[in-house]
Amino acid sequence: MERTFLAIKPDGVQRGLVGEIIGRFEAKGFTLVGLKLMSVSRELAEAHYDVHRERPFFPGLVEFIISSPVIAMVWEGDGVVASARKMIGATNPLTSEPGTIRGDFAVNVGRNIIHGSDAIETAQREIKLWFKDEELVSWQPSLTSWIIE
Repeated sequence: MERTFLAIKPDGVQRGLVGEIIGRFEAKGFTLVGLKLMSVSRELAEAHYDVHRERPFFPGLVEFIISSPVIAMVWEGDGVVASARKMIGATNPLTSEPGTIRGDFAVNVGRNIIHGSDAIETAQREIKLWFKDEELVSWQPSLTSWIIE
């Protein structure tokens, strides 16, 4: 079963959108297998955003993600990586479709509410970065047979 990493960023936590965002993924039929509220260390932030290290906006990304608690999550389901990206919307909220998380709640690319892995390989890397194996729970909700053929 495919897994993805999602993080509700400091702006989403501060604005009280945690329940709304989690609810969207639950309603879609994905299974939550890892969840934690945490303060992000500078070391973790820099490792997470390493792909952007040489870009001028890297320091701002790091400072923002460590500025306030985040909700780190791992979700499981068929096609969860691609589906989550569609549910999240475009990186720039101004081009995100209504009905997406960013389209509904964000107005600025620097405060775009949520992070989601962009590929299966990225998800695997990010899950290992943010979660220990023992922090993830493998389980099958009783509703699974009503969601997946």
